[in-house]
Amino acid sequence: MATAREYLELFYAENPGAGSMRSRLREVRAEIERTGTYTHTLDELTFGARAAWRNSGRCIGRLYWHSLRVRDRRRVSTAEGVAVECVNHLRAAVSGRRIRPTITVFAPDRPGAPGPRIWNEQLIRYAGYQMDDGSVVGDPRYAGFTTMARELGWRGGPGTPFDVLPLVISMGDGAPPLLCGVPGDAVLEVPLSHPRYPWFERLGLRWHAVPAISSMCLEIGGICYRAAPFNGWYMGTEIGARNLADPDRYNLMPVIAAHLGLDTRDDRSLWRDRALVELNLAVLHSFDRAGVTVTDHHTESRRFLVHLEREERAGRVCPADWSWIVPPISASATPVFHRYYDDVELSPNFAYHPGSVERALGRRSVTGG
Repeated sequence: MATAREYLELFYAENPGAGSMRSRLREVRAEIERTGTYTHTLDELTFGARAAWRNSGRCIGRLYWHSLRVRDRRRVSTAEGVAVECVNHLRAAVSGRRIRPTITVFAPDRPGAPGPRIWNEQLIRYAGYQMDDGSVVGDPRYAGFTTMARELGWRGGPGTPFDVLPLVISMGDGAPPLLCGVPGDAVLEVPLSHPRYPWFERLGLRWHAVPAISSMCLEIGGICYRAAPFNGWYMGTEIGARNLADPDRYNLMPVIAAHLGLDTRDDRSLWRDRALVELNLAVLHSFDRAGVTVTDHHTESRRFLVHLEREERAGRVCPADWSWIVPPISASATPVFHRYYDDVELSPNFAYHPGSVERALGRRSVTGG
């Protein structure tokens, strides 16, 4: 009740036309005493989801938090229904190749009745096929998840580096999890090319356009929505400096360096730096060429400081984790590098609950490799 009161005080303070907080508090108290929990109104859910994005200290792209589209799907009661709405989310997030920040909220946990679980870290991720020689075709981060999906009955794709993993969904009632393939028309992908190097396109690289996180719990006023996939749009470095470049992911820097003719024997040649810049340039070029929303780390850094100034003018603390806000490439060339931030936890927010699926289902780990 204390957490609910804290949230409702925030809600009514920022939504002065919402009515009487005192009356609403009485309703919430009575519902908690009767059932052990309470139900958010649509307005409370919508504002709470937007405020959770505003309070996400690891996200640099919060300038447009108020524009988040909230899809209320709390009445969906089957794993099949959750899967359908996850696919619909991917379609709704793309309008004419322009990405719209979107969240789909499913039923929360209630006393004795856990809500649905989406086992995937993101709605779209690529499989990692473990080979006999120890190598991985695809994304090594998801080799474990891929193995688990196959054990649950997924036959796998054609075995390419970019096979989209199925959705794995359970309702927390002890029933076997549902595997649902993501239809091709719901997966907007961008083939990667380079503005100067024709050989780059022949590498056959691509990446999906909607980064829809599905492993975080949306927490609003003491209510935990463990299935609440949400997306913004990509910052190019997420793809070019992490997903495709990290040694434990696609590890493409040596490949790019070889095609560029760089000396990879000596760190002082800065071959990694040069390859990383060209890879990130290719990502931005390709998304722009395809007309798909993407931002670069310099633009997003300036936007974040605008957001920070707006929050300060509104009298609010703007949480920020420096290690996440500063881009993974050309850090000191961006304005967010040269200052400190208030790394505090505010509510509402998004939170990780490690092992929540395993605890709910009594199963072994379902995380990626």
